[in-house]
Amino acid sequence: MQNSTVVAVDVAKTIFEVAVSDRPGHVCRRDRPTRAHFLAFFLAYPRATVVMEACGSAHYWGRELMKRGHQVVLLPAHQVRPYVRGNKTDRTDTKAILEAYRNADIRPVPVKSINQQSLTTLHRLRSGWMAQRTARLNAVRGLLREMGVFIPVGSREVVPAVWEQLGDADSEIPSVLRPLFAEACQEIRDIEARIKMVERELEALAAQLPPVILLMTIPGIGLLTATAFVAFVGDIRRFPSGRHLASYLGLTPREFSSGLKRRLGRISKRGDGYLRTMLIHGARSVLIHARKQQPDRLRSWAHDLGQTHVHNKAAVAVANKLARIIWAVWTREMTYQLMPKAA
Repeated sequence: MQNSTVVAVDVAKTIFEVAVSDRPGHVCRRDRPTRAHFLAFFLAYPRATVVMEACGSAHYWGRELMKRGHQVVLLPAHQVRPYVRGNKTDRTDTKAILEAYRNADIRPVPVKSINQQSLTTLHRLRSGWMAQRTARLNAVRGLLREMGVFIPVGSREVVPAVWEQLGDADSEIPSVLRPLFAEACQEIRDIEARIKMVERELEALAAQLPPVILLMTIPGIGLLTATAFVAFVGDIRRFPSGRHLASYLGLTPREFSSGLKRRLGRISKRGDGYLRTMLIHGARSVLIHARKQQPDRLRSWAHDLGQTHVHNKAAVAVANKLARIIWAVWTREMTYQLMPKAA
């Protein structure tokens, strides 16, 4: 078996489907090793190119195979799916992976390191707990509204207001529900403590990552956004330009062009929605601060944009600009320099 051998792997929880290709379009061998025998299966082969979909546990298996001398290529799962012909089975999935690997337009996903996956895990945990906290706050506010107790707007107002109502003997809350609302408030406090613990861990990891420190010098880019980019993007040099990064985040317009007519529509919203959301939140922060002060060219441009466009559309435009700045700062390995407002 030559080094040019391509091995397609359909990753699963228990049984893996393996298809070995010795030349394009031809499968010379198939196997179905279990998870316990998966790595031992590749010890019998010389160095080969192992192609997998970038799905659950693929980065772990990719790191393990790279330690054993194999070249690992991870392909985006949504770009492999169109190559599945006929019914979707493990055999057709591996065949589709081989066909997608031959398409040079499909950009592979870099294998994440342990540090990157640690950051992604912290962000996923925080995101899940934030959703739980929001759900609990909305539930408490809605249930109390049915009893004539109205909580002021703002997430920080809910728990203090509920505690105040529980401490009032003349409150509209029935006595049978008071212990349950107290438990709900304590649950919210516990979730907030977990969120703060994650943020402390992110701060500790950020101090050890030079790219995070560089990105935090950009207006609108804080700890969460900087660590999220380092975790989910990985190698920034795989993007030839800042526009490619903005396109990867779904911040560039969809195009419906034909012949001499070019039509640009709304943003594509492709890529990681979590990164896009964080970047748009940062863009809103830039717009808000641009109303109060305009010390540099970026905020001055954002302020002028906010005067002629609706807030959300201006925020997306500023997010697009921030994505390009992130690419420039990260690739050049230099801090963001404030440029004075043009005369």
